[in-house]
Amino acid sequence: MAPSALLSPHEQSHDDPKIMSKSAHAQPVPKKSPLELISQGTALPGIPSFPTFAAHRQWMLSKMALAFRVFARKGFTEGMSGHISVRDPENPYTFWTNPLSRHFGLLKASDMVLVNYEGEVVGGNRSLPANAAGFQIHSAVHKARPDVTAACHTHSKYGKAWSGFNRRLEMLNQDSTYFYKDAQAVYGDFNGVVFSPEEGERLAAALGPNGKGLILRNHGLLTVGSTVDEACYLYTLMERCCEVQLLTEAAAANGLQKVYVPDEAARYTFDNASDPEALYWEAQPDMEYEAEMGDGKHAL
Repeated sequence: MAPSALLSPHEQSHDDPKIMSKSAHAQPVPKKSPLELISQGTALPGIPSFPTFAAHRQWMLSKMALAFRVFARKGFTEGMSGHISVRDPENPYTFWTNPLSRHFGLLKASDMVLVNYEGEVVGGNRSLPANAAGFQIHSAVHKARPDVTAACHTHSKYGKAWSGFNRRLEMLNQDSTYFYKDAQAVYGDFNGVVFSPEEGERLAAALGPNGKGLILRNHGLLTVGSTVDEACYLYTLMERCCEVQLLTEAAAANGLQKVYVPDEAARYTFDNASDPEALYWEAQPDMEYEAEMGDGKHAL
């Protein structure tokens, strides 16, 4: 009979010195990464790396265009409002952003504008300007947070509605735990359209050193990430969490009792699901859909 990889229960001997030796000197099981935990079988690969800055930049700009198309399909457009920024991989004191007045759903990699921290257009598309208010917000965030590669802000419906309460999201469900503790913050001032660098700096300071999502009072949401994929997914998630929070508040106003996620469970979920690689992959279903629906035009 061919040897078996597994012994049946009655074939196993508890007196076998080899088995006893292994049990007595068992090594601690290595901690699994969030990607390993969510993958039943071979784990999803990590975030791609590239041999040249040019290849990295083209990939990044293509993903940026897909993020805008995801936002368009989800209804996050509002006139000329809304912007995504992505730090250039070669020149980290510059970042790419969208041109003013171009619809999110039409954006391509070649449409993006490269600006420096002084607000000067230094590369990319020069046929349209960048958003001046967006520059003040995103430049301040990129300066304050060297770990942030990408930032997203739009005037999406539920984010705007929840921002009127000047409150953090509560730990109401598994998804909201991605914004556990200092992963979210509230910017408690509103002084109109952000046209001054000081306002941008106050906003970036409110995000803090560990913030992933920021609720801007009377304004909307902002999210950040180590990839544009991560920032995009966190934005869609935070917007949905605002929607659920508003529905929950309406139910609670009619006498239903809120039941919160226990703190230990919230921390566990955050630690094991909300890292950059896992959040990168969370964005891929929507991005792959947009790439397919757009026949790859986003990469042009």
